[in-house]
Amino acid sequence: MSAADGGATEASEPDGFDVRRVVQVVIVGRGGEGWRGSGYRVSGDTVLTAAHVVRDAVSVTLRFLTEDGDVTELSAEPDPLWEDSGVDIAVLKIAKDAGSRGVYAAEVPPVRFGRITQPVDCESLGFPKFKLRPDNASSELNRITQYRDSHHALGSTTPWADLRKGTLEISVSAPGSDPEGRSPWEGMSGAAVWSSGYLIGVVSLHHATDGPGRLTASRVQRWYKSLSRDQIDELSELIGLPTRAAHLARLPPPPAQPQPADDDPAEALAREVSKQWRKEEEQRRVHDPFPLPLRFRCTDRNVFDHWANIRKLPRGAAAQPLPLDGELDQIVEAYLSVPSCRLVVLGEAGAGKSILTLRFLVDWLDARVPGDRVPVIFGLGSWDPAATSLRDWMCAHLVRDHPLLAAPAAHGGSLARDLLDTGKILPVLDGFDEIPSGLHGKALEALNKATTMPLLLTSRPGEYSRAVNNSKESDVLTAAAVIELEGLTVEDYADYLTRASRPVRGGGGADSTVWDAVLARLRELPFTPCTANLAEVLTTPLMVSLARTIYSDAPGQDPRELLDFRTSEALQKHLLAAFVPAVYKRAPTDDRDADSPRRRRRHWTPEHAQHWLGYLATHLDELHTHDLAWWQLGTTVRRSTRMLVVGFLAGMALGVPTGIGNLPVDLVGTTHPLGFAIVRGLLVWLLHGLVAGLVFGFVYGFMPRGPASEPSTLRIQLFGGIRRNTAEIVRRFVLGFVFGVPSAVALELLDRFVIGPLGFDDGLSGGLRGALLFPAELGFGAGFALAIMSWLETPIDTTSAISASDLLRTNRKNAFVYMLVWLLVLGIPAGIAIGRTPGHVGEFATGPVLGLLAGLAFGIEGAFGGGLGYGLSFTAWGQWVALSRIWLPLTGRLPWAVVAFLDDAHERGVLRRAGAVYQFRHAQLEAHLAHTFQAHQASRRPSSPIMAERETLMTESTSP
Repeated sequence: MSAADGGATEASEPDGFDVRRVVQVVIVGRGGEGWRGSGYRVSGDTVLTAAHVVRDAVSVTLRFLTEDGDVTELSAEPDPLWEDSGVDIAVLKIAKDAGSRGVYAAEVPPVRFGRITQPVDCESLGFPKFKLRPDNASSELNRITQYRDSHHALGSTTPWADLRKGTLEISVSAPGSDPEGRSPWEGMSGAAVWSSGYLIGVVSLHHATDGPGRLTASRVQRWYKSLSRDQIDELSELIGLPTRAAHLARLPPPPAQPQPADDDPAEALAREVSKQWRKEEEQRRVHDPFPLPLRFRCTDRNVFDHWANIRKLPRGAAAQPLPLDGELDQIVEAYLSVPSCRLVVLGEAGAGKSILTLRFLVDWLDARVPGDRVPVIFGLGSWDPAATSLRDWMCAHLVRDHPLLAAPAAHGGSLARDLLDTGKILPVLDGFDEIPSGLHGKALEALNKATTMPLLLTSRPGEYSRAVNNSKESDVLTAAAVIELEGLTVEDYADYLTRASRPVRGGGGADSTVWDAVLARLRELPFTPCTANLAEVLTTPLMVSLARTIYSDAPGQDPRELLDFRTSEALQKHLLAAFVPAVYKRAPTDDRDADSPRRRRRHWTPEHAQHWLGYLATHLDELHTHDLAWWQLGTTVRRSTRMLVVGFLAGMALGVPTGIGNLPVDLVGTTHPLGFAIVRGLLVWLLHGLVAGLVFGFVYGFMPRGPASEPSTLRIQLFGGIRRNTAEIVRRFVLGFVFGVPSAVALELLDRFVIGPLGFDDGLSGGLRGALLFPAELGFGAGFALAIMSWLETPIDTTSAISASDLLRTNRKNAFVYMLVWLLVLGIPAGIAIGRTPGHVGEFATGPVLGLLAGLAFGIEGAFGGGLGYGLSFTAWGQWVALSRIWLPLTGRLPWAVVAFLDDAHERGVLRRAGAVYQFRHAQLEAHLAHTFQAHQASRRPSSPIMAERETLMTESTSP
């Protein structure tokens, strides 16, 4: 294959170092002077070299060598196709002439680019001055000419040299001194630097002070920090450079590991986290029309550890600061440049911390290979470091949001605990400032005990500074570097707001938008009072996003009114207050996952939505959390009210089917008339329901920590799956037996000593034998029902992602299976016992028909009285039904279709999903809604809570 073929291969897969694509660049300058450089052919018609090599060139010749020493010369266009003197790289275009036809016809594999994270071996092939050789062929023709031969430099490099400049220091064998006193490495500039088949830099300089054994190269990884997004995109088109630094291959590559199985918990978690947060990024419209240009820098605050600790240097080593300044899409690169792998991100409210953590997580997963850590976002606002250890809290958080990790691990404990203990999780700890201020010290102490745990932590700067500086016991986060988000400028968001708005076609052909006048005012008169207020407010991505939603997305709105506010606080309140009405004026979108259940679309009025969202925000405020969990809705209602609601529903669940079930039994099994059966049924309904309501209500109200504190992360599976151990099944049986026997005794006493003396004994009690058998049957039946359910429960499928709706559906299905098991466990034995008992029951002979009827009646009573009553009192789904689906909508605090409302609020951008819970899109919006709701409620205090909510809604619905 000739050099003109350019090393074409049969396939266009990414390729490593290829000697046939190495180029000597011969330059003729404007004054006729000539010089040399090196380069590498990166595509069919482009060559990568150093920018200073081709500066001021009027003629460029490219010389290709073959392994046999043959030379092919091609022309290149003198003006680079692309160049940047800052990073000192240029892309040359091979000229289209007769000699280059073969080049353009050849297929050239793309180059692979990499980044180094540890010291590595490297190589580079170029044409330095010390390889100047006489041309023997020319001497035979009485001409003395010289040529530069190739030099294959083998050496090493490290990511920790030249950190401030951001270049690579290449250590190579030193050549001899140059007789003319010039650098022996002249002509090596532009040579590609390779490691393990990946291009990691381009030779740019030789500093004389470094000695002859050191070369300087432009580092590929640093291009992402020094170049603009548009420049990176252009290089991606020209030479195949990945669009994000996180997509560069990591060198040295991680140790080879066995390919994980499809059901490997870490890989299953990575798939689930990736699906969840990519969907959330799309829902938040981060890329519509493009991400806001967030920037970060090393903080100037005294809140970080010694640089020697951050860089993990040996004792006595000199430590220099790390260059951590960058933009949003460089956050993974910045994190990876911290040897301790511990990074704190500071930012004011609304500064973009959540967007940055989302970008970090998505970019990390893009570049992740099997075996790497899985980043998981943990909201620190729900952690009480005084009561729960960091790892226990993280483990519970993982199981809640990813129920697949509740399954037992091979060596004991849960999969969640195993992943934490084996270092498979990269914690992204969001919201240190949301921990109560009195617990900040304990939180830092717990984090500093886990000094080997890599992490990324976010916080507001004021709270974090006070936490590490306000007492003698305070300390910085060990080995953690700290960066701080910068505010946006008008140039950062001007194009964003313009492109997000509907264009207005002018008569002269130029497009305009509703933002033109406002942006012009911000540029031309930035220091007038009202303009300065708007400029101050729009320094945060949150406020820019709210302004975009209110004025760009909603037709008929004029943002010039933003220039009328006298204070920045009033302007912020206006944007927060106008956000919910703006998003609820437009029709909801329909971008749900294909596997999401289809629900009838509803459209709520802005007034109703504002009221319900205000109640939810107040609910979170009372719980001191930002996690909106469906199983906690209603828990801020007074305990006495909750006991009454749950007790009433549990009493109805037992009383109604028991009373109704008595009708056919009394009519078939006795000679009593219909009137007797009806009155007796009503008495049974009332008395049995009263007892059940009292029992379940008091049990619900006074159980330790409250019932149903967490939803079930298990599903019902008849075959396969991971089963509970025998001890747990026995424990559940004992619980059912202990609960069932006293309940049966109480019901038996009611029948014999209350209903009987009232003249409504139907004669079917069975005497002493029945009095003994009924408690035993109910006790064993309840025990077997709970034991069977315990055996059927298995962790949720590892192939399915979990959301709030998914978890709710799983718990609802479990509750219905509970009822079915109670029906079968109690009904079948009762039916068989009565059907096979010799003799008569009342006036009728026993037999299959009476046994079937009695078994069905007893089973239904057990299903509703035992199964549903148990579910209402002891499960998260039961509490959800009683409070969130009945009581709160009945009192007007929430809509009847609660789940549909939450999903719709998420689609409109008011809420965001975080695993199995919802959160308001920002704490400022949550606080505003809560304050507005509380202020409105304080102004209206009717005596009846139901009438209070009804009057509130009527007033809001009729307000202009």
